[in-house]
Amino acid sequence: MLQQSAIFSGRVVHKRLRPKLHALDYGVFTFLLDVDAIDSVGKRLRLFSRNRFNLFSFHDRDHGAGDGTSIGDIARQSLVAAGRPVDGRRIHILTYPRMLGYVFNPLSVFYVTAPDGKLESVVYEVSNTFGERKSYVVAAGDCQMGGVYAQACAKEMFVSPFASGSGGYTFRVTVPDKTAVVAVMFSDADGALIKTHFKGDASEMTDAALLRLVLRHRLLTLKVIAAIHYEAFKLWWKGVPLTTRHVSPRYSTTPVFHHKQG
Repeated sequence: MLQQSAIFSGRVVHKRLRPKLHALDYGVFTFLLDVDAIDSVGKRLRLFSRNRFNLFSFHDRDHGAGDGTSIGDIARQSLVAAGRPVDGRRIHILTYPRMLGYVFNPLSVFYVTAPDGKLESVVYEVSNTFGERKSYVVAAGDCQMGGVYAQACAKEMFVSPFASGSGGYTFRVTVPDKTAVVAVMFSDADGALIKTHFKGDASEMTDAALLRLVLRHRLLTLKVIAAIHYEAFKLWWKGVPLTTRHVSPRYSTTPVFHHKQG
């Protein structure tokens, strides 16, 4: 059973496979939150709040259409739009929090569990640096060796000027428990192009733990944004060709009616 809240601290590894090999590796942390219990987490902690400034905070407008709709409604509306079950389901989100009011979430993951506790659906909410956001809603599929669930879908939103506008994602996740794993591979017509992998270890969300995060991960959001632009500069310097940006809706949901096996 997923807990109400937790901190997952670990590393993100990002590898580009061609035409030039390029990789980066940096430490991050992310929060796991039950979408229906965020207020109760805020009430028991001094350093975490919902929809107001704090050392750490979660703001509903950082997700979905950005109009302040509650995160629970955002998730359920996405599931309904994709024809996925909603009644009696628990929903958790794994996401970066705001730190001193700032955040950028390239990927947030919603885990939807059935009444029997089995992972049933996953929502991958992808954001780009142009203020666009896309949710891919997929059936979790069968649990594979090592507790991994795998899915695949076509890419529909522009993310990087160094990646083709067409192609597809392969997702691999575990249900967050003592550890959490989220792996994404983007492939184009020529095969695998970019691999991103996060693995983090769980710790209890307490004020003391939040203070330790500040000491260990100063200015997390700025580090993520800076890493994106700095790595983009290095790719440009290496001569990796640029692709043309296509404009996507501010927010949209795509149901995926199949998942990847194996």
